[in-house]
Amino acid sequence: MLRISGLFAAFVILAGASLSPAAAEDKTITVFAAASMKNALDEVDAAYTAKTGIGFSVSYAASSVLARQIEQGAPADVFVSADTDWMDYAIAKKTIYDASRVNLLGNSIVLIAPKDSKVDNVTIAQGFDLAKLAGDGRVATGDVKSVPVGKYAKAALEKLGAWQAAEPKFAMAESVRAALTLVARGEAALGIVYSTDAKVDPSVKIVGTFPADSHPAIIYPVAATTTAKAGTSDYLAFLRSSAAKTIFEKYGFKFLVSPTI
Repeated sequence: MLRISGLFAAFVILAGASLSPAAAEDKTITVFAAASMKNALDEVDAAYTAKTGIGFSVSYAASSVLARQIEQGAPADVFVSADTDWMDYAIAKKTIYDASRVNLLGNSIVLIAPKDSKVDNVTIAQGFDLAKLAGDGRVATGDVKSVPVGKYAKAALEKLGAWQAAEPKFAMAESVRAALTLVARGEAALGIVYSTDAKVDPSVKIVGTFPADSHPAIIYPVAATTTAKAGTSDYLAFLRSSAAKTIFEKYGFKFLVSPTI
């Protein structure tokens, strides 16, 4: 769902016009991105640096944390959220140029266990008993009240009729990567994370995949902040490029836009 055209052109003009010469000469782009983006976005950014010589300062955390930091004045040029809610929040707080927003990537959520766990090949469907599966262990995911992966997880479990029994077993983490770490270390018997996270950590295994229709669509919107420096629009264009698409898909993300270059 590409929302660029004339609106994006307007953003480019506005952003360029509002920046000082010193800011325009800054060779670093500051990105605030959802924790689940780290491996893929690091590679995308390295490709952009190789092409342009522009470097990056990237902060990875839960989308909720990043949106609030931007609201509080933290310097950032780009925000990548793991759900549309926190991008909507940032736009409502007038910290984001709505005209630059693009729903860039998609993902899925999976059930994971430590690599040596006896749990395997779980069918996740209506009546799925996560509480019984966890036994005496804990289930790790992001905070279900604020962290996108936790919100998706709770929505899926509620729809499948598994939330009420499983809720007491949950260990709420500050981000999806923190939840992944709990499972990788064996501190949680199971975890619910994005499929892309599970694929980059050899200490865990995917034991089941949540049906796509059991939770809201997982969408990663990206946008420039209202304080974005000159050159940010070129970077946003690169994120929509064929080169970026190849990298994101290598890590398991779904590319939701038509490549522009």
